[in-house]
Amino acid sequence: MDDSFPALAPTRRALFKTVLTAAAAAGLPAALTGCTGRPGLLTVAGGEPGGFYLEFSTLLAAALERHGVAERAEAVSTGGSLDNLAELRGGRATFAVALADAAAAAPEPGTEAVTLAALGKVYENYVHCLVRRDSGIVDLSQLAGRIVAVGQPGSGTSLTTPRILAAAGLDTRTVGGTDADGTVAVVSLGLNDGLAALKAGTVDALFWSGGVPTAAVAAAQQEVPLALLDLSALLPELRKRHGAQYDRVLIPEGSYPGVPAVWTVGAANLLLCRTDLDAATVERTVQLLVHHAGELIPQSSLGVQFLSPETLINTAGVPLHPAAANAYRALHG
Repeated sequence: MDDSFPALAPTRRALFKTVLTAAAAAGLPAALTGCTGRPGLLTVAGGEPGGFYLEFSTLLAAALERHGVAERAEAVSTGGSLDNLAELRGGRATFAVALADAAAAAPEPGTEAVTLAALGKVYENYVHCLVRRDSGIVDLSQLAGRIVAVGQPGSGTSLTTPRILAAAGLDTRTVGGTDADGTVAVVSLGLNDGLAALKAGTVDALFWSGGVPTAAVAAAQQEVPLALLDLSALLPELRKRHGAQYDRVLIPEGSYPGVPAVWTVGAANLLLCRTDLDAATVERTVQLLVHHAGELIPQSSLGVQFLSPETLINTAGVPLHPAAANAYRALHG
């Protein structure tokens, strides 16, 4: 990351770099603490099949059961970040994964009284702007006058994509709306439907925000060669408009067969809960994130964006649950 995008403050980085060392020095076990009074069921709001949200949530649910945080835990398929936040606020989920920009956005009317908090940053999300390699599209400006899939309603992608297009100076209209020269015609398609449309040629580009590699994108690449557009030049404008929720991140070469490395926009992906979740459940879950991180990495991952010790507490301005903050302090000594 270049110097124009500040790194994590040294005090926070130093804090977490010492967490595991301090835990060992204090004699804290890698296993979780006793689980008397554990809840009967914990629900983790995930995401679309083929995406990292649901993969991670499924692994987390299994680990919550395996290590005795709950008697039962299950992951639930959803549209993504915005749906997950609604599930949390509505009391239908215990935990949820969501983009930091979605978590920081104003809540839906009627849900303002429900406050959410973070247990940690679990990985980095990478915005993919996918086009067919044979399309001739090599720059975001070339999407003017084209049809673009901007994410499934309820997903974090559906929030981030319009911000990216606006930062690029591109005007939009809905497909079927009044035509205008140079506007981007947008259609609300999620990952799987969007990839099908991209392969069929009924959309010219697909935006998707997820981990690297995303399994469904890798599978589609085997059928139709795809390319990724560089979005990193938009970072200054995105930050000017929306704050420091976005980062400049690299999708490494080899993430998808035949696709070179490309810089893009990233956002912290957070594990969230309601602030009224009991302290014991929060503390045990933090211990799980710290001591059993290796169990929470999907097999398809390159392993570059998950549960980094120096970024787990870097929650992009979203406050930690008080019990999570206490757990990190205890680990720090």
